[in-house]
Amino acid sequence: MSSPTPSDVTSSAPFHRLGLVGTGAMGRGIAQLAAQAGLEVMLHDARTGAVDEARDFIAGIWSRGVAKGRLSEDDQASYQSRLHEATELEDLAGCDIVVEAIVEDLDVKQDLFRRLEAVIADDAVLATNTSSLSVTAIASACRLPQRVIGFHFFNPVPLMKIVEVIPGLRTSREVVDHVDALGQAMGHFTARATDTPGFLVNHAGRAFGTEALRILGERVTDHATIDRILVDQGGFRMGPFSLLDLTGLDVSHAVMESIYHQYYEEARFRPSPLTRSRLDAGLLGRKSGEGFYCYQEGQAVVAKEPSAPAATPLPIWISREDPEAAQALSAVVTAAGWTLEQRDQPSPDSLCLLTPLGEDATQTALRLGLDARRCVAIDMLGGLDKRRSLMTTPATQTRYRDAAWALLGADGTPVSVLNDSNGFVLQRVVACIVNVGADIAQQGVAEPATLDRAVELGLGYPRGPLAMGDHFGGRRILSILDNMFAATRDPRYRPSPWLRRRAMLGLPLATPEST
Repeated sequence: MSSPTPSDVTSSAPFHRLGLVGTGAMGRGIAQLAAQAGLEVMLHDARTGAVDEARDFIAGIWSRGVAKGRLSEDDQASYQSRLHEATELEDLAGCDIVVEAIVEDLDVKQDLFRRLEAVIADDAVLATNTSSLSVTAIASACRLPQRVIGFHFFNPVPLMKIVEVIPGLRTSREVVDHVDALGQAMGHFTARATDTPGFLVNHAGRAFGTEALRILGERVTDHATIDRILVDQGGFRMGPFSLLDLTGLDVSHAVMESIYHQYYEEARFRPSPLTRSRLDAGLLGRKSGEGFYCYQEGQAVVAKEPSAPAATPLPIWISREDPEAAQALSAVVTAAGWTLEQRDQPSPDSLCLLTPLGEDATQTALRLGLDARRCVAIDMLGGLDKRRSLMTTPATQTRYRDAAWALLGADGTPVSVLNDSNGFVLQRVVACIVNVGADIAQQGVAEPATLDRAVELGLGYPRGPLAMGDHFGGRRILSILDNMFAATRDPRYRPSPWLRRRAMLGLPLATPEST
């Protein structure tokens, strides 16, 4: 959604004068959008000179917009005229909404809101840009908790076209509707969510990094391979370890621990000890020059992938539990010119290719009565177009592993070789993302459509979690989780009731309750 012009929003914005406390990165972005939406903006910051810095920064953005032809000089002048300094909190008295964007500390925010209540009118709104604190808890310190609401933007505010609108338990419906309208007038998708730990986007994002860390901790493969698989096969813009390095472990680890503890040690959100030790070592990511990757001149140093080994072609036998997967693998074998066996059981020397969902290669081989020394499992969830992932049993002989590697890479498609794991890499991460999203829907944190759109905008996923489940197949996702839970007995992988019911009925995962 493009940024609105003054003429289209001035009459539609439910507020006219917005006060902003805190002019750091988040506050500046909110001020910019509010001015562009036709509001008079009063800027307050306890640090001397901070407001001038913020106005200069915002003016620079608008000047660059003019230089690039995206903004007229008249619009720039109009926007600029709406930014005013509030030297004291008392200068915010005439505001009909005040947004705080200060430090993430409950006591500090409560103290600020108490002071603001002594200044602003009783019908003015108090909004918090908190990303992790309870809106209800912040409001509990106020005389009029019904006018307190969460209004959570994402950094960088002008580019991240989403804002979460989070009422506390006592927030009035009128306040919710007005703040929602303000978010839309500021050019953002407004995601209404309940006041739960992580709200909507940060809650939905728990599985991506924590499951990738678990895979790394189990030594299934290295961090760079996990990133490659999730980008190439999963369609994610960035791998989880690149993202952790970008955000910084000092931020990410704290969020992981906070949400885990706020949900009373819910297994689906369990953090990894890997981030705790790396945080202690100062391996924060880009900001420290080293995280999961080392950085030179701001660029990650990534080791080159090993090439597929030379191997003598072997007869290929493919398990037929998944006919669609077997057909796709058969096409690869035929294109490479290798011999494809069509018999019910493999010949004594054939390479056996398995296509499990949520099982490891060992379990699948034994369940099918096959010789584990000749078995290699292939992840078919994400298809075979951009990358192929193979997984060996601990007993798989090098000859058969190399043959599978050479076969899958014969047409130049990159191949990732994994140690045995329930669910490979892609299956595990995708299933956990879908499962957390389904449980968000089950809890009523947000409407299914809101959940999917918020995750696309806030996290940059190729699809929201429910749409992702439908894309890969709800029954397949359920099978992955069921098999992982059966093998590990880890409650982390127990399927959400929302997911189980819809998958079993063959319904889209966004299907609402009937009542």
